[in-house]
Amino acid sequence: ALSLQEDYAKAEADASKGTAGCRQQGPASVLPAKADWSAIEADGRDMKALFRRSQALQKLGRLDQAISDLQRCVSLEPKNKAFQEALRALGSSMHEKTMSCTDSKVEQMFQILLDPEEKDADKKQKAAQNLIVLAREEAGAEKIFQSDGVRLLTRLLDTAKADLMLAALRTLVGLCSGHRSRTMAILAELGAPRLSAVLGVEHEQVSLAACNLLHVMFDSLKEGLQKDFRGKEDAVVLDSSKDLKLLIKDLLELLPLEGASAHGRDNALNLLIKVVPRKSPKETNNSMSLWVIDQGLKKILEVGSTVCGAPGSLPVTENTRMSASVLLSKLYEDLKCDAERENFHHLCEDYVSGKSRLAGKLRAIQTVSCLLQGPSDAGNRVLELEGIMDSVLSLCASVCEAHQLVAVEALIHAADKAKRASFITANGVSLLKEIYKHSERDSIRIRALVGLCKLGSAGGTDFSMKQFAEGSTMKLAKQCRKWLCNEAIDAGTRRWAVEGLAYLTFDADVKEEFVEDKAAMQAMFQLAKSEDRSVLYAVASTLVNCTNSYDHEEPDPQMLELAKYAKQHIPEQHPKDKPDFVKRRVRKLLTAGVVSALACMVKSENPALTNSCRELISRVFLALVAEAEDRGGVVAQGGGKALIPLSLEGTEVGQTKAAQALAKITITSNPEMAFPGERIYEVVRPLVSLLHLQRTGLENFEGLMALTNLAGISERLRQKILKEKAVPMIEGYMFEEHELIRLAATECMCNMAMSKEVQELFLAEGSDRLKLMVLYSGEEDEKLRRAASGTLAMLTVLHPPICKRIPQVVSAQGGGSPACPPPRALGARFLVLDYLLLTLSGSPASCPLPS
Repeated sequence: ALSLQEDYAKAEADASKGTAGCRQQGPASVLPAKADWSAIEADGRDMKALFRRSQALQKLGRLDQAISDLQRCVSLEPKNKAFQEALRALGSSMHEKTMSCTDSKVEQMFQILLDPEEKDADKKQKAAQNLIVLAREEAGAEKIFQSDGVRLLTRLLDTAKADLMLAALRTLVGLCSGHRSRTMAILAELGAPRLSAVLGVEHEQVSLAACNLLHVMFDSLKEGLQKDFRGKEDAVVLDSSKDLKLLIKDLLELLPLEGASAHGRDNALNLLIKVVPRKSPKETNNSMSLWVIDQGLKKILEVGSTVCGAPGSLPVTENTRMSASVLLSKLYEDLKCDAERENFHHLCEDYVSGKSRLAGKLRAIQTVSCLLQGPSDAGNRVLELEGIMDSVLSLCASVCEAHQLVAVEALIHAADKAKRASFITANGVSLLKEIYKHSERDSIRIRALVGLCKLGSAGGTDFSMKQFAEGSTMKLAKQCRKWLCNEAIDAGTRRWAVEGLAYLTFDADVKEEFVEDKAAMQAMFQLAKSEDRSVLYAVASTLVNCTNSYDHEEPDPQMLELAKYAKQHIPEQHPKDKPDFVKRRVRKLLTAGVVSALACMVKSENPALTNSCRELISRVFLALVAEAEDRGGVVAQGGGKALIPLSLEGTEVGQTKAAQALAKITITSNPEMAFPGERIYEVVRPLVSLLHLQRTGLENFEGLMALTNLAGISERLRQKILKEKAVPMIEGYMFEEHELIRLAATECMCNMAMSKEVQELFLAEGSDRLKLMVLYSGEEDEKLRRAASGTLAMLTVLHPPICKRIPQVVSAQGGGSPACPPPRALGARFLVLDYLLLTLSGSPASCPLPS
């Protein structure tokens, strides 16, 4: 005799396959009859057979399949209470089984991790990974939380073992993600000081994991502040603003803490950059930034003023000061009125004024450099304090190399304004030359060289303004390239060589020599891919200069004549900045692999990738895709993928440049190959942004052409374009005076007309859309006629009643329109169109075909 378990299995098999015979040794209420089993095979809608099979599957423990059968029964007969009760009971049973399984797993994982006698490292690693995976699911996260998991995770953190700390932090990320109440409870249990202490540990991976946990906590707490709770819900939701301030306060306290690691300090700065300033100027509340300025501006300046290698200095990395500058810049940009900015200036001035001794003066000058790299207005105000500029020049002549290093950097950053650059040219050039010639340290010589490069480029792209003697800039550039290619020098020093080239490449002769030096280009690209992200802006600036992708307008001839008459200075373009030279330079950069370097720069998560830096990279990309034959290579090296994030965040100018580059690629390349998979849908929003009225005519035209190609691919893409509200803008450009823009808009509408929503717009009573298409079908421009006629053909095929409306539109048109050809020619074309459309629709022609 078969066992009971085998009976259930045989019953389920027969029910599914419809085989004959079964020995009924189990309960009659469970096993289906032979007719029922065959019924599922014969008729998939047999509810009785489905119900019986679900019972057998339930007894076999295959609850997911049993639920599937019951759900099918309920869908076939929604009002059957027996089916509903069975489904409810089965769902409850499955939930209990899942929770019970989760309970045992959680207990088992913690037991392995906290057992001091467990020596198997692989077993502990698997347990830690399982705990992290469980925390990513809501059921597992809730069970860990309810099973005193936070206290156990705290014990893991207190072990001071890197692998256990990582497991605890990553599990806590799963518990806090998107759950405000759990986050507040975990924060209360762990305490903000403990989390900031873990952030400041020496182990880089542990510090990074703690930074990620704090970021998730910030997001969960901020999400609660943005929601509008009302009524009873408002009474039980706690205010999380105090917790946010508590976390930020501990981060600020960590910055000047001597025991904190350099990586922890960098992570704290990066976290403050992400969570404190407003995401958009549209947000009116900047209270968090004001609070941070009042409570922690001097602590941030303390980090920015750190002199590496000085006695008692804080542990910092090469990126620390840049991160501090970016944070100061973000806070300053977040201010909304003059009173708030004045308070910022006073706090900076008070901090610098309090440094009186020699060590204090060094820190004061370093603070000036930090501010000039960030909120330059505040840096310039501090630089104008009594004695600061004199201290900079005097320390440049110091016999102490460390003092020279700090002073020369400050001098370089101070030479931004033309007024100050002229002062430094008169008072500091000889000093910089002396340092460059006689200093024995390459790190100081290269900084002095960059100072000379910056002063030598004060005229910008104006060929007529030469700061130094003929040939001096070429010598400086040659030395910069020599240092850049010298791999024996550390990356931090070589970065300054790129800084020098960023200034010198305003000169077209320097650009030409640089693109001919393949070794120098490769060295610069390798630096851009390195961990030192502070070089990004200098690399981007150099590439913008080499590709001439900065803004430049052709002067009005009449204004030129007027300037000559008034004896005013007229800027002159270098002969090697003409389009032919620029094209050759772009080709050489592409051959050298500039696209892969730019793609790596875009992937950077470092604060050094500022919005200004993004804009420069977008300008370079736009220059690289200017020629249609170069676009395929740009896409093949990852340019298309890199342009999407550039077009979605950053400055408005940068987003527009990146969107225009995407449009150029979409126009001449197969979009499905250029942007494979789901990436093609991410391109739609940037392209639609090119249709806004504040964009130029060329940007409108290229955006319309790119959308035309996308709209012809699939209905899903057309739906995406509709969702971005592009159709009203496309319609608007169909009335544009410029012929090419009008044509591009009509072609785009032709492809969009394949969507039902767009067709309904043409079917609407009282709309002139159909009339406009009929009018354009008679235009002299052949391409415009094709686009309009194609739209009409599609509409009439899908909606035959439109055929009857076309003669009415023609007769209502009357005497024609200024934008249309003469009525007689137009009328003949309308009659031909009327005849063909009505014939195709199966209706008799309204009139004979004209001779």
